[in-house]
Order: sequence, then structure tokens, then C-alpha cells
Amino acid sequence: MATTMTIRNIDEQLKKRLRVQAARHGRSMEEEVRDILRSALSVRPEDGQSLVEAIRSRIMPLGGIELKPNTREAIRTPPEFDI
Repeated sequence: MATTMTIRNIDEQLKKRLRVQAARHGRSMEEEVRDILRSALSVRPEDGQSLVEAIRSRIMPLGGIELKPNTREAIRTPPEFDI
């Protein structure tokens, strides 16, 4: 089933680049957009990477810092409630 989609407020520079790219590929701007969407959405997102791994992979190139471990205190004696 075909669906119509309207995209508003496209930057003129982006629209111009789309028109040129479509002409290079010998197709209409509409067909060029369909191809771009097909290509972008055909790539499946990476599975298996946890949030920690994702954050670490983004931060590691920036270097790291060493954090001092927190000092732990002895457990307090719980209060006694004499009745």
C-alpha cells in the first residue's frame, strides 16, 4: 500500500544538494529520497553492545581519569529503643 509523506521546512541548501544528487543518478528527487531512506533503514542496528560498552567506546578516545575509591567506615551500632 502506497503512502504519501510530506516533508516541510527543508533547508534550501539541502534541497539543492538533493536535486543535484538525484540528477546525477538519473532519477527524480522523490525517487532519490526513497532510495536514501531504503539505504539508511536497511542497516540493522548493532546488537549486543551494552550501554556501558557504548559509553566506554565514545569516551576512551578522550582519555580517562582515575577515581579514588571511597573510604568505608565501620557500620554504626543500631539504636536501641527501650520500652
